Amino acid sequence: MTIRARALYICYFGLREPLVQSQVLPYLRELIADGVEMSLLTFEPDLKQDWSDPEIAEWRGRLRNEGIDWHLMPYHKWPSLPATLFDILAGALRAASIARRQKIDVLHGRSQIGAAIGAVAKLLTGTRLIFDIRGLLAEEYVDSGNWRKGGVLYRLTKAAERALLRTSDGFVVVTERARDLLFPRGTAGRPLEVIPCCVDPARFAGAMQRDREEIRVELGLSGRLVVTYLGALGGYYLTHETAEAMAAARDIDPLVYALVLTQGSGARIASELTRHGFTHDDCRVIRVEPEEVPKYLRAADVALSLRRSPFARSSMSPTKFAEYLTVGLPVIASAGIGDLDQQIEESRTGVLVERLDRESYAVAFRAVQELRRDPGLEERCRRLARERYDLHTVGGLRYRRLYDAVLGA
Repeated sequence: MTIRARALYICYFGLREPLVQSQVLPYLRELIADGVEMSLLTFEPDLKQDWSDPEIAEWRGRLRNEGIDWHLMPYHKWPSLPATLFDILAGALRAASIARRQKIDVLHGRSQIGAAIGAVAKLLTGTRLIFDIRGLLAEEYVDSGNWRKGGVLYRLTKAAERALLRTSDGFVVVTERARDLLFPRGTAGRPLEVIPCCVDPARFAGAMQRDREEIRVELGLSGRLVVTYLGALGGYYLTHETAEAMAAARDIDPLVYALVLTQGSGARIASELTRHGFTHDDCRVIRVEPEEVPKYLRAADVALSLRRSPFARSSMSPTKFAEYLTVGLPVIASAGIGDLDQQIEESRTGVLVERLDRESYAVAFRAVQELRRDPGLEERCRRLARERYDLHTVGGLRYRRLYDAVLGA
């Protein structure tokens, strides 16, 4: 294959984190298939403790076989601001070294920290920079209670974000709302693509080819109405509210079974479910690997995606929403999250919750039960997934288009 360009993707996360495995690597594979030679720089928490030399060599070989040249650095946590500034400077020097040695054409910075590393490396090398804006970082920290709006960290982050918006050569946002918020006057001729968190349909193909009832029998869920939640818990991933919504559904239909799928600790949600009257006969909290997710979602009936919806949520594209749709699940979702409101209402693939209280959950569950009587519901969900969240025809295509535009500039 002819090499069209060489790019370095800078990611301020560890390689084995779920976000990197489910979002970063699939996009890199799409770019490689289009002739872009990809390098990847990650920052690994607890590098010396969590990574042995054989493990690093194994992952390097595995990624090299896919066409990805992997570089790694330690991620420093404390003290927060000096540690992050140190990582930005050290990362920029490393990125600049890689760019010179490998004749990199594009530095691709994921989120504000990755893009800041890329911006300093751009100053040192003159390489073009893509700012992949995954969210409103300062506002997210304020919403989660970690920062004070108007405080030093907030103002520094917003100043850095404004500088990145001025100096970058191309942009990615994950929602139409984020594009309108960040670029109300346009991008001064620089290319921009809206690329939500997409899903590879091939990952779900095996589960979709199996009989759904067969999977439910295998998992011990036959005869139950399975309400599921997939993903992280805690912070703005609302643990108490998710358990309460499941309890409100069970109040309406005693056949409701609560199924929670997570890659983190499920202790708190298990405790919340118990507090709301669930027993081991009607709920399960499972720590699942990514390859197991399609099977469990295929066995479910209704999915939940509840978050608080302040300003920062307008720039979010929940991966779980795309995964739910891919298997044909209707979604009960908080209003005000990214572009979900318009998509759910226009496609009739779920129900929006305006308030996070038990009465609202009950109303939403009754509405989604009415939706489930429609024989065309599953196909509408899957069609929305294909049209808006397909890794190949949406994510990969738009990334290729962005790279062509940035390189053409």
